[in-house]
Amino acid sequence: MIQKSPHLEVDIPEVSLTALLLERARSFAGKAALIDGPTGRAYTYGEWAALVLRAAAGLARHGFGKGDVLAIYSPNLPEYAIAFHGAALAGGVVTTINPLYTVDELTYQLRDSGARYLITVGPFLDKALAAARSVGLSRIFVFDETGKAEGVLPFTSLLAEDGPVPEPGIAPREDLVALPYSSGTTGLPKGVMLTHYNLVANLLQNAASPLEVGTDDTIIAVLPFFHIYGLVVVMNLGLYHGATIVTLPRFELDSFLATLAKYGVTFANVVPPIVLALAKHPAVGQHDLSKLRMIFSGAAPLGGEIAQACARRLGCLVFQGYGLTETSPVTHVSPSDPALAKPGSVGFPLPNTECQIADLDSGAPLGPGERGEICIRGPQNMLGYLNRPEATAAMIDASGWLHTGDVGYVGEDGHLYVVDRVKELIKYKGLQVAPAELEAVLLTHPAVADAAVIPSPDEEAGEVPKAFVVLRGEAIPDEILAFVAARVAPYKRIRRLEIVDQIPKSAAGKILRRVLVERERARES
Repeated sequence: MIQKSPHLEVDIPEVSLTALLLERARSFAGKAALIDGPTGRAYTYGEWAALVLRAAAGLARHGFGKGDVLAIYSPNLPEYAIAFHGAALAGGVVTTINPLYTVDELTYQLRDSGARYLITVGPFLDKALAAARSVGLSRIFVFDETGKAEGVLPFTSLLAEDGPVPEPGIAPREDLVALPYSSGTTGLPKGVMLTHYNLVANLLQNAASPLEVGTDDTIIAVLPFFHIYGLVVVMNLGLYHGATIVTLPRFELDSFLATLAKYGVTFANVVPPIVLALAKHPAVGQHDLSKLRMIFSGAAPLGGEIAQACARRLGCLVFQGYGLTETSPVTHVSPSDPALAKPGSVGFPLPNTECQIADLDSGAPLGPGERGEICIRGPQNMLGYLNRPEATAAMIDASGWLHTGDVGYVGEDGHLYVVDRVKELIKYKGLQVAPAELEAVLLTHPAVADAAVIPSPDEEAGEVPKAFVVLRGEAIPDEILAFVAARVAPYKRIRRLEIVDQIPKSAAGKILRRVLVERERARES
């Protein structure tokens, strides 16, 4: 059964993403667009638009042109939105990189994406330079003045003078604008090829959904812009609507709450662990959050009880949506009207979006209430994985259905419920952690003979990585945990470890992670 959106379809123009947002910015020229939460540094829409033009011209002066890849390796800053759209206007592609990445992880993404230019911040410059030496970058820029090294230029140098703005001639359905990385269903992260058309479509789909954002709203941008959720739903959708976006470089509960109160934030895009904190943490009561009218949760499932507890405590609406990097990202949004919303549901498909539940074994379409793999078809579906045609074919079938790897069902009333994952990615605070990547690190430890990693439920984080390890020599769990922690970003660290005699595997030698997951669930019950 194919489920269509209950919303009216929207027209999606054949325009570039940045051209659309620059045109919108004309209507809000004197309004605050971006504010740095910690310092108060701000840009109006008129200033943001002018600086995007300068950034595009500045990048062009340094040889950046159509199809070139710019990497941004930075926490959230107002200038992130200038750099991203400057590169996009010049016809380039932006690969967004987790600022917590190690040198090895950074090097992998720079090399895989083909990045030639990199923008970072001073505190990350040592790692950026180490990675740059490995891949031969053309140029490194820094957003702030704290990072100085030979051959590194300040980002302000790109904005220093007016120059001819490039006119690269964008083909919206073919030309990439963003190249975030996702582990998809398996393995190491892969570049997700998102076109101008993909992101323009998702902006307009969201604008016609219950995501009721307007020019009077002040949005908190604590979700990282390197993540597709922060990039599209917070940064770009906020710019589209003419809202004021307040950036935070990282999530710390006290500074987050203080920023909500100081700037009178009205709309908060968050992940489930933040909803949990807002529902239960005593510090929440020490701040005036009376302006907060709506909380939207995404990136991982939000339990109905936690959502309702948060709504009662703060006196605001709490609803959620569903999507993934490969769908630009949003495909479903729950109704914002509490009378229509269903606790635990991610709601209905966005305009121009179809959903189908497929049998896990046969792939046959299923009916209401039957559990299977969630499949999506719509203009927000990615072009494919960079340089990985086989992985692309496994993800998007010949009929255009993108196979999400998530298990769910559609109720009789049309609401979608996400209940499990076919794919084995771990969602730590909404961030993706690939078990295979951690297993590969574990196996480099001299005392580890075999290893498997699975998601382990955690109230605060949603899930944490848990390792099962077979030893070949003397080692204690804490030593192994420290070994892995030194080689991966903090959010990927293994939090729990169990020594076992054997890892369950199929006849072909594939790790049967689902067997380990089922054992864990049986213990908990």
